[in-house]
This record gives sequence, C-alpha cells and structure tokens, in this order.
Amino acid sequence: MNAKMRIAVAGAGLIGRRHIELIESSKDCVLAGIADPSPAAKEYALARNAPCYADHRALLAQERPDGLIIASPNTLHLPMALDCTEAGVPALIEKPVTETVATAQRLCAAVKRTGVPMLVGHHRRHNPIIKAARETVAGGKLGQLTAVVGLWLLKKPDDYFEVAWRREQGGGPLLINLIHDIDNLRFVCGEIVEVQALTSNKVRGFAVEDTAALLLRFANGALGTVTVSDATPAPWSWELTAGENAVYPRQDQPCYVFAGTNGSLSVPTMELWSYRQDPGWHEPLVREPVAFSAYDPLVEQLRHFLAVIAGREQPLISVEDAMGTLAVVEAVSEAARTGQKVSPGRIMEQAA
Repeated sequence: MNAKMRIAVAGAGLIGRRHIELIESSKDCVLAGIADPSPAAKEYALARNAPCYADHRALLAQERPDGLIIASPNTLHLPMALDCTEAGVPALIEKPVTETVATAQRLCAAVKRTGVPMLVGHHRRHNPIIKAARETVAGGKLGQLTAVVGLWLLKKPDDYFEVAWRREQGGGPLLINLIHDIDNLRFVCGEIVEVQALTSNKVRGFAVEDTAALLLRFANGALGTVTVSDATPAPWSWELTAGENAVYPRQDQPCYVFAGTNGSLSVPTMELWSYRQDPGWHEPLVREPVAFSAYDPLVEQLRHFLAVIAGREQPLISVEDAMGTLAVVEAVSEAARTGQKVSPGRIMEQAA
C-alpha cells in the first residue's frame, strides 16, 4: 500500500483552514505542517498537533513535504512559489497566481527551468457545472458560439467596507471577484483577445468601482458582455446561483448564457435551448436539462493536486494558463482607465 502524501499549507486564514480540513478528511494525504507567523495560526496548529513554522522556508527544509498549498496573501505567492521550485516541492497556488502578469512571467520561467509541477487554485474549473458547460460548448451542441452573457450582481453588506483597502483602487469587484468569472469564461469559451470596459463608483463614492460593464471579443469570434455590481440586491451571480458555498443562499437563476447557432445554454441552471427542426423564431423552442455529477470542487482539486504530484495528471490550470486570466483582468482595468480597447496579449508582451 502506498504511503499517504504529506501536504503542507502556507497561510492559515479562511481558505487555508478549508484546505487543512480537506487534507485531514482525505484518505490519500496527511497534514505535514503549517507555515504562518501569526499567534492564532500557532494555536490552530497546536490544536491539531501539527508542526507550525513562522517561515515557509523552514517548513520546506524541516518537514520536506510532498506538496505545499500556498494560501498566503497575494504578495507572498511569488516568493513562496519560487522557493518551492528551488526546493523541488510541487505547489498549489491560490488565485491569483501572482500579483501581476510580470511577476507571473518570472514564475513561469522558474517552472520551465526546474520542471517542478505547479497548479493554480482557480477551483471553479473543477466544478462539475463548469466542466459540463465546457463539454457542451466544445462538443458542438451549441453550434458556432456567437454570444456570451455574464452577470455578477449582488449586494455586499456595509460592514464589508470597514476594511480600508476594500474602499481603495484594486479592492473592488473587478480585481477581487471578476477574476473567477473571467477564468470560467476562458475555460468554457477560449481565449479573450480584446476588452473594453466602463466603471462607476456613483453608489458609494469610494475610490474603487462598485459597478462595471465589460465588452469582450473571443478568439473564436464570439462576443461577450459582463455586467458587474456589488451594490444591488440581485440573484444573478455565481456565488448565489451555483450552490458551491453554503454561506450564500442559493437562487435558482442563471448567471451565464452561452449562445450559438444551434442552441443556447444557461449556467448553472444547465438548460439547453434549441429547435427540434426548422429553426426560426416562429417555431417552439425545446428546453433540455444538461446532466452532470455533483461533487465538491475543492475536494476534486485536492485529488487532482495529488495526481499532479504523482505525475499521473497534468495541471488543469498551469501557471502560464493562470497568467492568461490575470492578463485579461489587467486589460479590463486598463480599458476602464483609458477608455480604449485593450488586448490581453499586448499586456503579456509589455510585461515580458
């Protein structure tokens, strides 16, 4: 019988603790240790009889884990991941992969040089709903993809903004929340090659946006719109529709629509709309459910990470792939600031 893999976690905040719970409940791995300088993390580790280190480098040297989950603040993603490449320890890096496209390129170079596997934690790619949507589009059931609609509309409570950085540039829904939806759209529809964007802070008057409207052009010719606001009571967002996290009351509504020449798909309601014959607007539409198997995407992500470490699977989202999502988010910010069309490809070229 193979020994269980020893997985360590850097960062014992909310998402770090969720990773630790998953490791502890897994039959295939055990917790090798925690790296976090906070007193609260030390208490948390003691309660679990787990080694705790103030510095991740000491954990890597002393515990020699089979893998490290990096759930630290974004500014630490790059140095921690670089240290993993030098130590030969595969890593699962929470999103965003790094703070900027330029720093992501540094990590890409290190991964290519060392060959150490790296997986990025855009965990919604592991969600069976998103996988089924991707298979429906890629399998040609919609025909040629023509249009994409994305909605991220909800209301954050007032006390959310008591944290100062959430009222400043970079702390709003574009960089904090939209990155998930951009990655979903890239995964389902393919590369985004051009972005336009408008933003507004009219509701709260903070330095950061509360509302945004995006126009996207995909490499396959499809056009997309995404409307974002964290200032409105509404059921149309992944958080409230997907049922992925129990802290959000689930709503039976779509947040994405993928439209093609042969049919359209609403997600996550997973309804496929098409004509039986003689397509045209005078004919009745047929609605069919798209089947998928329900499972926890974070559990699947951990299983996949262990398979990546063992060399049985390639990363579902590599550092290079995650950099593509980050480039689109940077392009959105630049387009909103300048009022110009922006290419994510140009963002990556300029960062090189």
